[in-house]
Amino acid sequence: MTDSQQPAASGRPLPLAGVRVLDVSQVMAGPFTCMLLGDLGADVIKIEPPQGGDQTRGAMGFKLKGDDSLGFLNLNRNKRSIALNLKSPGGREVMQRLIREADVLVENYRPGVMKRLGFGYEACRELNPGLVYASISGFGQTGPWADRPGFDLMAQAMSGVMSVTGHPGGEPAKAGVPVADIGCGMLAVYGILSAYIGRQKSGEGQYIDASLFDTALAFSVWDICDYWGTGRVPGPVGTSNKMSAPYQAVACADGHFVMGANSQKLWRLLCTVIDRPELADEERFATIAARLANRPALIEALEQTFRTRGKDYWVSTLLEAGIPAGPILNYAEAFDSEHARARHMRMDIEHPVEGRVPNIGFPVKLSATPAQVRRPPPLLGQHTQEVLAELGLDGPAREALAAQGAFGGE
Repeated sequence: MTDSQQPAASGRPLPLAGVRVLDVSQVMAGPFTCMLLGDLGADVIKIEPPQGGDQTRGAMGFKLKGDDSLGFLNLNRNKRSIALNLKSPGGREVMQRLIREADVLVENYRPGVMKRLGFGYEACRELNPGLVYASISGFGQTGPWADRPGFDLMAQAMSGVMSVTGHPGGEPAKAGVPVADIGCGMLAVYGILSAYIGRQKSGEGQYIDASLFDTALAFSVWDICDYWGTGRVPGPVGTSNKMSAPYQAVACADGHFVMGANSQKLWRLLCTVIDRPELADEERFATIAARLANRPALIEALEQTFRTRGKDYWVSTLLEAGIPAGPILNYAEAFDSEHARARHMRMDIEHPVEGRVPNIGFPVKLSATPAQVRRPPPLLGQHTQEVLAELGLDGPAREALAAQGAFGGE
């Protein structure tokens, strides 16, 4: 039984057991895509440049025991690493062998780079007509911006996401987490699995074009509908919501908390719970439309009451009444919360250099075949010889490939 076919606790193989994925990507969106596939059983072979490997290995500005950053360790579990120089004759020969046996290839070079290396989709399809080939880029493979370098920051700025992030009148702000990167990774998984299911019927693979820009636009449902419906260009609204009010962070005696009374029923209940029944039918606040139109006055009126007690009191009081509310936690508090612990959203995994290292837990739970950590994040080139042996390359053949620059150089 191969590593990717280890059974889940139920005794069933993991859902993607036997699926081979070539991870020809770096940094975040591509590696995240492939890690999600690996978590569910795929055999992910990470193909890295021999000199330094994935750029994220040296990221984050602080060092652990070894050369790899904690960011890399949280984006590359359940993978094997092969160091391969795709610009060399030997490296290209190995890559061709890998492609013939692969089910999926994920790459996130700038558009055109893989084609220049000899591994664009058309060339790969000739080697393997069933290959599902996913390209992840900043702006996609077509359009006037396709050749631009693209990272999460640019995608947020140029998609409109940054224009609605932050507070009115404030300086430009991006979302605190890389929504375009992570979102694109998740949508790429959706496309890959859809294409793979389709291949089971047709026998043919296909090409997937996923971009950070398109992903960020896809997240804009409320804002673009506001514009399409009213003609007004949306701007930042802080923590509030364009669809209902009150629904935001509010000030209290010892800081802030979040709450949402986003229906007429909850609004009237809120007025009763905080002992402000006169607000319920006040003309400025009587309907959702009125509350949206008068949001600053609405929040000022509510905060007159909220400022009399602390956030713990208000959160527990509102929750007890059935009104959504919660504290504003930092990451240390969030990951250490009793709920995150119960959901296993931090896990420690064994690493050959670092010992036990923290990893973010599996965000989706499958009942019969839950995701597993079968392999720690790989060292650069750790599995090169293992993978070559699986390709049927014996010692002399490997030596000949090495002489052709397959495993060294830039």
